[in-house]
Amino acid sequence: MASSTLGHTDGAIRSLIPARIDRLPWSRFHTRLVLALGVAWILDGLEITLASVVSDALTKPQTLGLSAAASASTATVYLIGEVFGALVFGRLSDRLGRKRLFMITLGVYLCGSGLTAATAGAGAGWVVFLYATRFIAGTGIGGEYAAINSAIDELIPARYRGRVDIGVNGTYWAGAIIGTLVQLAVFNAFISSAPGLAWRIGFLVGPLLGLVIIYVRRNLPESPRWLVMHGRESEAEESLARIEEEVVASGHTLEPVDESQALEITPAGHTGYLTLLRLLFRRYPGRSVLGLGLMVTQSFLYNAIYFTYAIVLGTFFHVSDASIPLYGLAFAVGNLLGPLVLGTLFDTLGRKRMIAGTYLISGVLLLISGILFDAGALTAFTQTAAWVVIFFFASAGASAGYLTVSEIFPLEVRSQAIAVFFAVAQVVGALAPLFYGALIDKNNPVPSHLFIGYLVGAVLMIAGGLIAAFLGVNAEGKSLESVATPLSVVTTATGEVAGYRPPNPK
Repeated sequence: MASSTLGHTDGAIRSLIPARIDRLPWSRFHTRLVLALGVAWILDGLEITLASVVSDALTKPQTLGLSAAASASTATVYLIGEVFGALVFGRLSDRLGRKRLFMITLGVYLCGSGLTAATAGAGAGWVVFLYATRFIAGTGIGGEYAAINSAIDELIPARYRGRVDIGVNGTYWAGAIIGTLVQLAVFNAFISSAPGLAWRIGFLVGPLLGLVIIYVRRNLPESPRWLVMHGRESEAEESLARIEEEVVASGHTLEPVDESQALEITPAGHTGYLTLLRLLFRRYPGRSVLGLGLMVTQSFLYNAIYFTYAIVLGTFFHVSDASIPLYGLAFAVGNLLGPLVLGTLFDTLGRKRMIAGTYLISGVLLLISGILFDAGALTAFTQTAAWVVIFFFASAGASAGYLTVSEIFPLEVRSQAIAVFFAVAQVVGALAPLFYGALIDKNNPVPSHLFIGYLVGAVLMIAGGLIAAFLGVNAEGKSLESVATPLSVVTTATGEVAGYRPPNPK
């Protein structure tokens, strides 16, 4: 393959690497990349679902004998770990590289979740051990979100980036489906006869899946974009050459890239979080509002509904505990189908239209279903059907929130930007179940009280849609360097970035 490095001028590197990545056709390499990296969301969905399933089991005398509050707190500790992991590993991903971090974060998760199953008792020491392992597992998954969104966007050609990123983020719900099936097929079978084994199986399913994937990840290359932006052009060339050789071996022909697509790069130094915040809100204030708006609103809605739907079904519709997983399965299927069915439209109809549309539609539908709920017009079946339709759209929009944040900021701070917005969204989202829970009185359930929660969730999603409509960025089909000029880029041969006009930050 032709070299991407076209020479050096006054310490700057002229490179065609981003343009060469974007001109690649879809190949077995890209499929393997998606399978190997996309498992992060499956693991998170699986982990959250199974942790919720076993929370009641951990209170039994035959297991750990925890109090209800102590058992429920394991989920809080896990979410805190996700925030910590995103911030720590997000910065390390920008500094040390994508591949090194997506190997480390998966290893951290495997250790944390695997060790959770080794908790042997209910004494104070073992409770601390349990919380520590849940924190470690959450740290690994939080780091995965930051490192892997960056790696996928930098390695997937521009014309496929939207649908791939949205589809991968949506596979969280594939993990939730797997978790529900594990509960129905395995956990329920053991919980009465061997409860001490049942809950441990729940925490070991994820690590077993991760062990299979870690081998595939070992053979993935480092992001050539990250390498060249950090001045490591020979390594970037070697990494991209491996990818191109695999694409050609798949039967594709690669056309040469015009020299006018070259970037002139002067590697920038590392950026800390304080510098990052100044960069985000001074250079990209509109984009920062956009990222925060999308991430926070979807996080509030999802945490509010997902962590309370079982309580709603049991309290207002008198669904038995044994039947609730079946309703949860339908909920998860709707969430999975949304990104898979609608994902292509984010690349064809465009980001602004689709993101604004999915947020607005889901918000309006939630408001309508809330009115019907308050009027007593819904059954357990129709309430669940309403959630399935609402989150068919909301799931695609929520996945696009991660895509948006990973696209609209420079490469050198991409993982850190994802980490910051993810952390803020998680903190706000953690308040949502508390708010919804406070609106439900199991002894005297009043639908109009919960309607207030549905109204708040609807208004927030509609607000997110309006933010996307006014501040959204038309990134479909464009190179990452044209959407957000890297801090390292000086200019190109034509005075533009990768053949596009330099973006005008909002």
